[in-house]
Parts: sequence; structure tokens; C-alpha cells
Amino acid sequence: MKKIRINTSTPYDVLIERGGLGKCGEYIAEITAARKAAVITDDIVEKLHLETALESMKKAGFDCSVYTFPNGEKSKCLDNLGRIYDFLCSSGITRKDIIVALGGGVVGDITGFAAASYLRGVDFVQIPTTLLAQVDSSVGGKTAIDIPGGKNLVGAFKQPALVICDSDVLKTLSDDILSEGMGECIKYGMIRDEKLFELIESHDLASIDSIMDEMVYKCVDIKRQVVENDEFDRGERMILNFGHTLGHAIEGWHHYTGISHGAGVAAGMCMITDRLAPQISERLKKCCEAYKLPTGSDIPMSELLPFCSKDKKNEFSSINYIICKEIGRSEIVKLPFTEFCRLMEK
Repeated sequence: MKKIRINTSTPYDVLIERGGLGKCGEYIAEITAARKAAVITDDIVEKLHLETALESMKKAGFDCSVYTFPNGEKSKCLDNLGRIYDFLCSSGITRKDIIVALGGGVVGDITGFAAASYLRGVDFVQIPTTLLAQVDSSVGGKTAIDIPGGKNLVGAFKQPALVICDSDVLKTLSDDILSEGMGECIKYGMIRDEKLFELIESHDLASIDSIMDEMVYKCVDIKRQVVENDEFDRGERMILNFGHTLGHAIEGWHHYTGISHGAGVAAGMCMITDRLAPQISERLKKCCEAYKLPTGSDIPMSELLPFCSKDKKNEFSSINYIICKEIGRSEIVKLPFTEFCRLMEK
């Protein structure tokens, strides 16, 4: 097992272990006195991993209730959040109990927000079952839902009590879902660690499992460093949004259907690098292509920029965007939004 301690306002561990899902009850029992748990998952993960998780939790003495919702970004909405609150209430969950998010980023985001807001806060555990969730959304305490005005515009900071990453569950992912996670992994190499980027670019989708534990550890450790320095996203943490300004715009243009978050991030990274750091653009594109990720978009920039104006990183009439002029080094640039538009449209 690899363990990373996240020293935020509420410290917690990230456990990286093959077979960890089958031991989740034991690990959760070590960090809480609760023995009543609400497990929240989606209909894909339910079929693949719920039985293993429940068996382990019940063996550890937990009384579990389960809520399952339809998979996909459309479920990260106010209506589903309301149904989760009703489920927690009908299950008799109190502030002394625990909530478990078993699934990918959508499950983790909406479950975390429910845990942050139900009864003004209930402890929760993240068991991410996708690569993207393991390296990104399960760590750092950002929770959110989408509203018609944009992605992740309503949320809260809520650190988990524990994160359990089992690389073996990633073997059940389709190439598309695995590829989506690789978009975020490439991002970590770009913003902070050239050696990680080199490790990733020396493999492809067919061989990535051989370095999965090492890669997940390195990505989580980078996020640990950034989150510990800027837990509430007021400065350095913005570098984690490399590729996201245009990536979220692409997702929004598609109404959050038909393109994954990781694919949007990959396209966004390549598009902004093409324009502002062409000296490293081809290397980034080649790496993305190895993992079947897009390196751009056919959507006219004039149609994407209005979505960028709704970005959470905006401040008044300015926008903060992230650029990597060298692999492994990133910087935050603040510009008037009109100037950003000029740069992107050139």
C-alpha cells in the first residue's frame, strides 16, 4: 500500500492499494466510530463494485443503506441532490454516521456536496472508481453540482475523511473512460513534474496499467502539495485548472453531453498551448494522441468564448488562465477578458 497524508484543515489519508476496495470496511472502521453508513453510487458502479464494497463494510460491522442514481453528468443536478437528501433522511443518517461515495467524479462531487450540506455536515469517504476521480476530483475537498448557468457553479469545500484508490477497479473501465482520466494525469505532468510527463509519454493506453500505482501516487502527491498551500482556491490552486478554461467551454457548448471532462481538458490544454507556447505544443499533442485524447476542437472560438466568461476563475472583468511555457512549469496569468479573447482568436 502507498499512503499520502493530506494536511488540510481536516487532515486525511489517501490509500493507494490494489485490492483496496475489498478492504474498504476495515479501513473506514479505523477512521470513524460510526457503524451506520449511507453508500451513494451510480447504476454502472452498482453492477461492478457495490457488492464487494458492501461485503467488506458489513464484515467490518457497518449497517449500510444504498442510493443509486443514473450515471452521467446530467445526474449532477439539483433534482438529484434533493433525492439524495430525501434518501439520507429516510435512512436515518445523523451527524454521527458516515456517507460513502462509491463511483467516479459525478458520484464524488454530488455526494460530497450532500455531505457538506446535509445536517450542516456529515463525514464522508471517497472510493473513486475511475482514474479521473482517483487522481483529481476525490482529493482536495471541492464538491459541487451543475446548474443551467454552468458547470460546478454551486458547491462547497468539504474534505473527505478518507480516500481509497484501488487500481484494480480501473481494469473494468472502457478505453474512453480510462482515456478521460489520462487527460488529468497529463495535466499534472505539464503543470508541475516533467519526469511524470516523460513517464506518461513513454506508455499508452495498452501499457498504462504497468505504471498505474506510481502514476496515481505522483498525481495525488502533486495535488497534495498544491491543496495544502491553497486549500480554498485563492491562489496557487488555480494551476490545477490548466486546460479547464477552454475545456469547460467545450463541455458547455456540448451541453455536457457527448464529450468527457478529460477530453475537454486535453483539448483545452492543447488549444491554449498552441496559441501561447507553440514550442512545446507538438510534444503535448503527441502525448494526448497516445491516449486517444483530442488535441483541439472544430467549434469556432467565437462560440466558445462566451462560455469562458462564466468561468469560476473570473474576477469582475478579468479572467485568470493557466499556461505552461515549459513542461513541468505553470503560471497563472490575469488579463482583462477582452484581451484574453483577442489572444484566443488570433
